[in-house]
Amino acid sequence: MRSLTTDFSQSHLRPYFLWDEDLSVEELRRRLRGDDARERLRLIAKLLREASDIDVWEFVAPSEVAAAFPALRQRLGRRRAFWEFLLEGWRQDGILPR
Repeated sequence: MRSLTTDFSQSHLRPYFLWDEDLSVEELRRRLRGDDARERLRLIAKLLREASDIDVWEFVAPSEVAAAFPALRQRLGRRRAFWEFLLEGWRQDGILPR
């Protein structure tokens, strides 16, 4: 398995939040932009569950998370309430559309 990293410029290493999956930063970015919608949702859900909220934005945009959120909601476990709070706050503040 590749070494874990918090430095996402090290594209050959594995992001710290993929502690259970041997995917490099580069491979993660590629899969998040790929055509496999099921894989994309799985990885976004993992990002939202396992990564620091600040680090999530290194890989996906807030608008992408908001658009996918209905499909992600049930996959977020204990982090679900946090993401609901954040996205709703951004909608109230006009950062995201309602």
